[in-house]
Amino acid sequence: MAAIAQQARRIEAGGPRLPRVDYWLLFCVAALGLLGLVMVASASITFADRVIGHPFYYAIRQAIYIGCGVLAGLVLFKVRLVDLERLGVTLLLSAFAMLLLVLVPGVGVEVNGASRWINVVLFRMQVSEPAKLFFIIYLASYLARHGDEVRTQISGFLKPIGLLAIAALLLLLEPDFGATVVLAAIVMGMIFMAGVKLLQFGGVLGVGGLLLAGMAVSSPYRMKRLTTFIDPWADPFNSGFQLTQSLIAIGRGEWLGVGLGASIQKLFYLPEAHTDFVFAVLAEELGLLGVCTVILLYAVLVWRAFVIASQAVRAENQFASYLAYGIGIWFGLQSFINIGVNMGLLPTKGLTLPLMSYGGSSMVVMCAAVALLLRIDHETRCTAAGMSASGIAAAKRRRSDA
Repeated sequence: MAAIAQQARRIEAGGPRLPRVDYWLLFCVAALGLLGLVMVASASITFADRVIGHPFYYAIRQAIYIGCGVLAGLVLFKVRLVDLERLGVTLLLSAFAMLLLVLVPGVGVEVNGASRWINVVLFRMQVSEPAKLFFIIYLASYLARHGDEVRTQISGFLKPIGLLAIAALLLLLEPDFGATVVLAAIVMGMIFMAGVKLLQFGGVLGVGGLLLAGMAVSSPYRMKRLTTFIDPWADPFNSGFQLTQSLIAIGRGEWLGVGLGASIQKLFYLPEAHTDFVFAVLAEELGLLGVCTVILLYAVLVWRAFVIASQAVRAENQFASYLAYGIGIWFGLQSFINIGVNMGLLPTKGLTLPLMSYGGSSMVVMCAAVALLLRIDHETRCTAAGMSASGIAAAKRRRSDA
């Protein structure tokens, strides 16, 4: 206790300070959030004015969502990783409970034939968003506790795969094929980073891919999306309408765009312009320069997540490293899929662009995920500096207890 008290006095006297936060990560997140707010306002202004009678209805709500996300992130940043790791099983059960609850008639809100939402105070919560984060936290704790079993025994590898199968089944019952693909890819990526045998990994990956392909082919709705993706111009006024309008928007942007607010495709041509297809409006208004800027910001964000993960490995904090890897894979994969869908490189999945698309569930959960990255970075830096990860307040409290 005397050493802790001495450390606290040194900090108060201007000695060793708390390590800096990752400013690269903060800059990318802030830039994506603010740029997303501007593009949501631009993409939705005409639609909101015509349908709701308030041109900035969606922009104001998006600003509120960002505020809620920042507040949730600040609260989550105060949670120690060791406490979060202990909650792994509880969070997993909570994820399953939410995925089950949304299927209950009268509780889940159905939109366009899919029951994916639950009404909360300020917005409709899409349960797959917090469920993905909870599953990542649990899997990180599992890999930290059973890493040797995962690498040496097939039983250790199959246990998280079984839990993934349950979560995927519940997601497909909504149905939410896009969230299923993302969650499966995140889980497989985290298990790969844990060092599973390549033969086992490849076998499960192959079987999972065949199952997902079979589900896509067996559903007329998903099959229609696949055929539309291959040739959207074959039916440009029906099944291919959304994708062709997105491609037209991106093509009109050229090098520098038509100018902020000057998009034509957002004027009731491009459906979901402020949600899933906000990237197409950005490409039209800001051009290739804006597109490259956004892609660069996501690339730097994922890079920082992996750097934070590698630093946690060196600090011998396995839970923190797996959690950071999972979050980094999540951001990279979901942004890649959304941008690929907008550009016609991937079939339509109904996934948001992280930190940019309109939506409360995605914004709050993604801000929480960023807060976890910052917490991991904070604790790792404190460990490297020989300081308590709980910071000055904890040192003062322990000194008073002594």
